[in-house]
Amino acid sequence: MLLTIKKVKELYDISRITLINWEKEGLITPVRTPKGRRRYKKEDIEKLLGMLEEKPKPKVVLYARVSTKKQEEYLKNQIRRLEEYANSQGWQYEVISEIASGVNENRRGLLKLLNKIKRGEVEKVVIEYPDRLARFGFEYLKFFMESFGVELIVLDGKEDEEDANKELAEDLIAIVTSFAARIYGQRSKEHDSNTG
Repeated sequence: MLLTIKKVKELYDISRITLINWEKEGLITPVRTPKGRRRYKKEDIEKLLGMLEEKPKPKVVLYARVSTKKQEEYLKNQIRRLEEYANSQGWQYEVISEIASGVNENRRGLLKLLNKIKRGEVEKVVIEYPDRLARFGFEYLKFFMESFGVELIVLDGKEDEEDANKELAEDLIAIVTSFAARIYGQRSKEHDSNTG
């Protein structure tokens, strides 16, 4: 709704001089009629007077991940696709990306995301497909997010099969290495206790 200077004075008891000063300070921008007369948006005036709460910008996090440094180019493309989607929705967003195995339980980026969710700083999380978030336990993470009122959006872009297979192989190697280290560690302890 557009208001004349007279109507602004009548409704809000704001003088013409105050309106012009606000305009000079860049706090308000009037709409000009074809004859050059100023008209003010009702919501702009009420926002300045603290009568309207500004709608908070959507708290959107784009999360991208690859397993190895060799996939850095793929990570950039993943981020680009997520950003294109967020921009098409008109969202302001933050990107959290990382290079870490999907089976790694100590991923800094994922922990940062989960902490932001716990603090109520996130409304939506956008990922390209489920295994970007986690190779295993995706449903648990989804449940965690939803329990804090966070919407998880999976774009489900089809991943290049060769890249997916390489990454899966690397994650499987990480799992085998982890188990081998545990078994070796247990055997080492047993050996030490038998010889001691």
